[in-house]
Amino acid sequence: MIYERVICIVMDGCGAGAAPDAADFGDTGINEGHTIQNVWRANGGINAPLLQSLGLFNAAKITTDAQPQAAFGRLQEFGKGKDTITGHWEMMGIKITRPFPTYPNGFPLDLIADFESAIGTKTIGHMPASGTEIIAKLGETHLKTGYPIVYTSADSVFQIACHESVYPLQKLYAICETARNLLVFPNDVARVIARPFEGTPQTGFHRTENRRDFPLDPPRNLIDDLCETFGPVYGIGVVPEVFNHRGFRQVERTQSNPEHAQALENALQSDAKFIWANFEDFDMLYGHRNDPKGFANAIEQFDRILQRLIQNFKQSDLLILTADHGNDPTTPSTDHSREFVPVCIWSPSNSVQNNLGDTFGMWHIGGTVAHALGIPEKLPASLLQ
Repeated sequence: MIYERVICIVMDGCGAGAAPDAADFGDTGINEGHTIQNVWRANGGINAPLLQSLGLFNAAKITTDAQPQAAFGRLQEFGKGKDTITGHWEMMGIKITRPFPTYPNGFPLDLIADFESAIGTKTIGHMPASGTEIIAKLGETHLKTGYPIVYTSADSVFQIACHESVYPLQKLYAICETARNLLVFPNDVARVIARPFEGTPQTGFHRTENRRDFPLDPPRNLIDDLCETFGPVYGIGVVPEVFNHRGFRQVERTQSNPEHAQALENALQSDAKFIWANFEDFDMLYGHRNDPKGFANAIEQFDRILQRLIQNFKQSDLLILTADHGNDPTTPSTDHSREFVPVCIWSPSNSVQNNLGDTFGMWHIGGTVAHALGIPEKLPASLLQ
């Protein structure tokens, strides 16, 4: 069946069980890396009736009394990473065979020296750290000196945190562009991230919602094909930035699940053939902060959001619900986890009740999009076949 429109929603960080190669990515603890199941267990369940009917919890190997009204299963990632870039790129057919560089011991001194020379000022930090913790630790020094705070995480990122009163947004974004141009092989990090913050040493510092990502430019992929066939894709949240905006409509950047929901509601009134949204609050606000209760509440809130949104679906629409990686908030780690990701496929025009099982390769998301919209497939088989 050919569909008029495909809506793909990524529940960022909502992994569905440890992948067979999880230990290769540092996930070795008991019960580590089973995000949705462990959040369910920690909260004695999750009240999300629509997601339950779509098979999300069945995909995560949670036994419920409900019979799913959708096709559901899990996808095993191929790419050598457990991050946003690797996951989203693979969905559109890009296979990452070499891990992006990470810096568990901090950035090389010569790299920092080159960056400082390029922007004309010293920097502070240079280490792996939690974003909230490092601005609490170095925010006052930053205010006194004006030196940008540079830090990383377990992911392949070069993050630059500056107080908005010291570095206005455009100035911060400019030095991030400088870093992006500087970070080439072997320091070709997946993303440079601007992390603006506000506050005082007395009241405390907090990050604002003016984050901006500066990723590597991706190789040619299905987004290019979709854009050439139907016009620019309607991307919501971080999605356009992950692909360096290539092939996407110019839309306002949204920063939270409620904002993404409003943007998606607007997108459903457009003529877009493919709408791709990332809802990141699960990962950003709760996975990275080891907050299983907040994580469960975010899933329940998202369920209510989705119930409202599908009222605007057409009979010829297809919904694909998935994730990009895991981020288990019940483990000591605050980093992403290498997991299977759930996939649920549903349309108002039919209720396919089908357990897809486990499928290798997240590129099947792209194959399903291409198949559903009736364009020549350049990726492996659709999950609809």
